[in-house]
Amino acid sequence: MNTVAAKKPRLTTSAMIASIASEGQRVTAAPFGKALVELAASRPEIVGMTADLGKYTDLHLFAQAYPERYFQMGMAEQLLMGAAGGMAKEGLMPFVTTYAVFGTRRAYDFIHQVIAEENLNVKMCCALPGLTTGYGPSHQATEDMAMMRGIPGLTIVDPCDALDTEQAVPQIAAHQGPVYMRLLRGSVPLVLDEYDYQFELGKAKMLREGNDVLVISSGIMTMRALEVAKLLEQDNIGVAVLHCPTIKPLDEQAIVAAVGHKPRLVVVAENHSVIGGLGESVASTLLRHRVQPAGFQLAGLPDQFLDAGALPTLHDRYGISRDVLAVRIKDWLR
Repeated sequence: MNTVAAKKPRLTTSAMIASIASEGQRVTAAPFGKALVELAASRPEIVGMTADLGKYTDLHLFAQAYPERYFQMGMAEQLLMGAAGGMAKEGLMPFVTTYAVFGTRRAYDFIHQVIAEENLNVKMCCALPGLTTGYGPSHQATEDMAMMRGIPGLTIVDPCDALDTEQAVPQIAAHQGPVYMRLLRGSVPLVLDEYDYQFELGKAKMLREGNDVLVISSGIMTMRALEVAKLLEQDNIGVAVLHCPTIKPLDEQAIVAAVGHKPRLVVVAENHSVIGGLGESVASTLLRHRVQPAGFQLAGLPDQFLDAGALPTLHDRYGISRDVLAVRIKDWLR
């Protein structure tokens, strides 16, 4: 008997730099760029700076609106951060964009010494955080939060979606001091508007409750956690989701309250290495506050150099896709 093999669905994302949106998911185009253009209309001290990546960080919208306040520094990230510090000393507020790997690994000493040590008002918004590109270790910023958490006085923000990003822009501008924000660019998913959500710098938000599992998450993993929660409802597994968009300072009070609320498995989900990110921050918080969860697991990226390839394949391989994360949680509950 002849059989016809089912055709595999064609990947709609490229193997390299792609949107993280699922097929049919609601998206907002360039939420960061649009929010910055709107804010800059009433904040003349805001300037935009980038290292040859204006188009790929949505800062080109700022350049079109305010060409006299836009500075293209070329492929020189150390110069970018040093110049941003100088402008901040003169009373300006630079919003600096590049890819996260270049902004952290390549320019770390300039951020540490020029910007952070003097508490300068520079807002670093860096794209392609964690595993949001298939280009391999040269472009995958899987350790950026670990590096930046070590810098004293630096605020770190990891938005979930377009709404989070739009609302974070004016709040990081209102904050006095340096900020590192993981940047979602291009066509960014929109999910948090369904949860009566408002971004507050330094605050975690409980998006939904559940009796069996508490997922503490940041960035795109909050989106995945919400998808997993809906999926596991079919198996009568209740999943609560606590979104932590601010990594530093961490909302320890909200985390302690959520974990202590009832005995349930705690899973920390992050688009970052399991070394030095949100998971270890949460673990340290619980130990210091003497709070004992019923179980504790990290759902982050492994401590290794990741492969290159198509994002859906890589997200499955490293356990951060919806379906694989759901299987991992069910296994941990057994």
